[in-house]
Amino acid sequence: MTIPQQPGDRPVTSPGGTFPASGPRDVLGLAAQPPGQGAFDDHHPPAAELVADCVHCGFCLPTCPTYVLWGEEMDSPRGRIYLMKEGLEGEPLSDPMVAHFDRCLGCMSCVTACPSGVRYDRLIEDTRQQVERRHSRTPRERALRAAIFALFPYRRRLRLLRGPLRAYRASGLRRLVARTGLLPRLAPTIAALESLAPPLRRPARLPARLPAVGARRAVVGMLTGCVQSAFFPEVNAATARVLAAEGCEVVILPDRQGCCGALSVHNGREEEAQNFARRMLDTFAAAGIDFFVVNAAGCGSTLKEYGELLRDDARYATLAADFAGRVRDLSELLDELGPVAPRHPLPVTVAYHDACHLAHAQGVRDQPRRLLRGIPGLELREIADPEICCGSAGIWNVLNPGPAAQLGDRKAGTVLATGARLLVTANPGCLMQVAAAVTRAGGDIALAHTAQVLDASLRNRPVAELL
Repeated sequence: MTIPQQPGDRPVTSPGGTFPASGPRDVLGLAAQPPGQGAFDDHHPPAAELVADCVHCGFCLPTCPTYVLWGEEMDSPRGRIYLMKEGLEGEPLSDPMVAHFDRCLGCMSCVTACPSGVRYDRLIEDTRQQVERRHSRTPRERALRAAIFALFPYRRRLRLLRGPLRAYRASGLRRLVARTGLLPRLAPTIAALESLAPPLRRPARLPARLPAVGARRAVVGMLTGCVQSAFFPEVNAATARVLAAEGCEVVILPDRQGCCGALSVHNGREEEAQNFARRMLDTFAAAGIDFFVVNAAGCGSTLKEYGELLRDDARYATLAADFAGRVRDLSELLDELGPVAPRHPLPVTVAYHDACHLAHAQGVRDQPRRLLRGIPGLELREIADPEICCGSAGIWNVLNPGPAAQLGDRKAGTVLATGARLLVTANPGCLMQVAAAVTRAGGDIALAHTAQVLDASLRNRPVAELL
């Protein structure tokens, strides 16, 4: 592997290939900033010891979505780690360097693939908070990100979109706009948002607490989420019913919950994420819960890292670490407790899609499969190349609609190739992204959350309700 060099650079050989030496120009050929203005400050820069763990072996390359798309070294995990190393050694935080960091989906597939145990998850999160604090974006980028973060983390604001979206679809404008084909060319970000909007169902009112059915086995808090609450309320309702049926008293407190901070963490907005985390901790501090259950993969990975997020906060650090230790994905807790409620048959073929932040960031792969296989009549089919992200990645598909659509189309192809009637996953972003890609492909497959499939079996509902 060779990275293009600038005139006068002396190549340095590493276990994974040849790299340019540091010099008066940065690795991308841009003039260096004056001394003392390197890429990172002293507030949690990417750790040099974690950077040094990467031996540039290349096992991450075939699992990295952006490397698969473009074949560019600097758009691979080891390439980005090399840029982090350059930044630690004094190279400036240039626009091209930031672009390579921004292009990372944060799917963490490389963490699973790495034989050296490199903590790329920690490295990219620390790098992104440096970027957001130290890099000046263009006015358009700032405006777009400001709009996104003024909307997506706030479920009440998201719910205000339900009425206009419903009217837009009922009016026939959506079909008219689709026939023109102009929206993706004129306003790709708006086109991406429009294509991702799911069918809207009437939201079910969740109680503050839901008693366990039969003997109580645990008291669990439950995240209602932002996008999940606004656009997939039926998933939350199914999650609460499944937990109660399995002997859990469910503490929901829907009117007091806010965003968990996941979108902010994954995009380097550290202070904002910390504020969301403190509010979440305050909401459930006195609830007396044994576990905190999450049904959205990206949220779960962040909640499990609250101890790291608030490690510098003298008031919250201990509370955050304790809370993080109680966080479980829905499938993780159900598998841990073991089933007590009887399963009824669901005669359906299911393709299970591994949400990246569940499989790679949390290491939860076998548990949802065991739960699905425990349903009589259900046939589980595997999807090819499960390690490649569908392209959702939080807001990545909004910021990068073209590449995200390519990844979505690739995933839709592997999903449809299973011949399954139902695609099941555990993340709202994945549900929206894959649904949009399947529509573009002209495919026909229903989509559901793991909680909805379990709920249908426990309540003995007809499989047609899922299709």
